[in-house]
Amino acid sequence: MGAKWIKLSVLYLIVGIAFGLFMHYAFDLRWGATHAHINVVGWLTTGLIGIIYSVYPRAGNSGLGVFQFWTYNIGLPVLLFGMGYIQIDPGLLMEITVSGGGILVAISVLVFLVNVFTNIHETDRA
Repeated sequence: MGAKWIKLSVLYLIVGIAFGLFMHYAFDLRWGATHAHINVVGWLTTGLIGIIYSVYPRAGNSGLGVFQFWTYNIGLPVLLFGMGYIQIDPGLLMEITVSGGGILVAISVLVFLVNVFTNIHETDRA
């Protein structure tokens, strides 16, 4: 499961760079928070989770690891889309989108916490 996380993180890196270039050339910095979330939550956090699950594959391949993968990777794109689009149309639908995606990511992080403390032990390293 670790390799899937790492591959997805590289996609977020590319999207984050492209989004930053878009903001620069459009001279429009209102999407700064979205850009930061793409890079920090998308690229860095996703990559770090991938590295942890590569070092501890039992945790990554556990039921908690698989559940976390899907909640995170459904919630994060929804969150990022909502964060970007809310700058254009700050209506209730986008607020629900941001909240829903953020809640899924938060649930995923809590599952990660439980998974780390349940399934990662010093003797389990790859």
